[in-house]
Amino acid sequence: MKDGVNGVALGVCVFFFLLVTVMGFLAARWRRAENEHSLDEWGLGGRSFGTWVTWFLLGGDLYTAYTFVAVPAAVYATGAAGFFAVPYTILVYPLIFTFLPRLWSVSHRHGYVTTSDFVRGRFGSKSLSLAVALTGILATMPYIALQLVGIQAVLDVMGVGGGDSTHWFVKDLPLLIAFGVLAAYTYSSGLRAPALIAFVKDTLIYIVIAVAIIYIPIKLGGFGEVFAKADQKFSESGTGGLVPAAAGQWTYATLALGSALALFMYPHSITATLSSRSREVIRRNTTILPLYSLMLGLLALLGFMAIAAGVQVKNGQLAIPQLFENMFPDWFAGVAFAAIAIGALVPAAIMSIAAANLFTRNIYKDFLRPHATPKEETRVSKIVSLLVKVGALVFVLTMDKTVAINFQLLGGIWILQTFPALVGGLFTRWFHRWALLAGWAVGMVYGTVAAYGVASPTSGQKHFGGSAKEIPGIGEIGYIGLTAFVLNAAVAVVLTLVLRAVKAPEGVDETRPEDYTADAGDPDVEVELPPATAAAPR
Repeated sequence: MKDGVNGVALGVCVFFFLLVTVMGFLAARWRRAENEHSLDEWGLGGRSFGTWVTWFLLGGDLYTAYTFVAVPAAVYATGAAGFFAVPYTILVYPLIFTFLPRLWSVSHRHGYVTTSDFVRGRFGSKSLSLAVALTGILATMPYIALQLVGIQAVLDVMGVGGGDSTHWFVKDLPLLIAFGVLAAYTYSSGLRAPALIAFVKDTLIYIVIAVAIIYIPIKLGGFGEVFAKADQKFSESGTGGLVPAAAGQWTYATLALGSALALFMYPHSITATLSSRSREVIRRNTTILPLYSLMLGLLALLGFMAIAAGVQVKNGQLAIPQLFENMFPDWFAGVAFAAIAIGALVPAAIMSIAAANLFTRNIYKDFLRPHATPKEETRVSKIVSLLVKVGALVFVLTMDKTVAINFQLLGGIWILQTFPALVGGLFTRWFHRWALLAGWAVGMVYGTVAAYGVASPTSGQKHFGGSAKEIPGIGEIGYIGLTAFVLNAAVAVVLTLVLRAVKAPEGVDETRPEDYTADAGDPDVEVELPPATAAAPR
């Protein structure tokens, strides 16, 4: 690690940060609508984005600072087991091709802004809608925090903020400044800001990865040398070399499958999806988004390169920033650091907007202010987006940075429990609303309790130290979230049979079969907000 501040790298990084800051504020004038005081405009960009804007927005949303820092850091620490993110992003696109267009269509028809809006309308249950909303907010908080951890990792490697003996305020001042700028332009421009900035972010990431995958192996003696040194390290550590041991293969497979099922349950993924202007935009994006999976596979290889380059860090989150610092010229290291930092700002903005929309539509309006005007909704959502960022910032400044990814994985366990209500509701009304709520509760309790009992073998953390545990009845170690999901679905199925047998009251479904295949240009597909009188027993 170089002594002091890397002035050249810092200067380049600051330049790009200022560029995207200006773009963030100017985005308020991009495609400005006549009526700006609605969640459709502030929170969904007017539902007006075409194929390429949606592609960049979804890419900026899904491939984050977590991708750039934590995925290769996992490879650096555990070997090929860290590649689980590659197969899960391959699995996810055929999956979402089946249900995202249906969600877009019904949301466009009824003016739904969040997944909880759809669940409430489909099952006629504010209780189930509230459960989905609270889960989304809860799962999003550590995800936002992880983005700020990515920024902090870059700042640490550049030598900004001082050492461990520096006063906490001075040490964290650069992160506080970045947070303040993010909060300001998100408040001002809404979803249009990250949509515009995503163009810069994704371009920088592709450039950095293209250069890194060619330049760094050349300096290290080729890929053969890279893999040989990585294999030597893992063989000496007793982990069995590059390939995961047989005992870890269930964990790898279940984590990949569970993560694929969970990815588009996150509020920010749905927010970016609903911002597109047509059903066909979504379908096209599911076919071109796999380009990011190719990038992810190359990115994960950086973990092996960090081993071959002799990078030594106490915090694995610093491995890739430190690799860039060691291997690249200072000016290009600044470009790489800017890509990571901007790769944190874009998803953090979308996530905070998505969480704020959930609170406003499904907590504030449903339970506190049923007659809130669109202008009031927008104002409340802006304020809540700020509070969400503050919560994430506090989370980052008070937590152990080495376990940041475990908190995000805990969020994955939680958000996966909304799958039966959302995806099940898109294809069938067979599930009973009370059964879905009970299944959600069982999955949440089991997942949280099981994760609480997992200790980290490396950091000494006694609780929430990982997301894998023995699968009951099978005896193999697997992803807790997938086990909780199976329990969730089983409870929902069994209770639905029971509740239907006793003829328990069902909620009113405000949707129609044709809503799920409608497109923007179809007749009678203008936004139809549900009438205030269409209430169902709760």
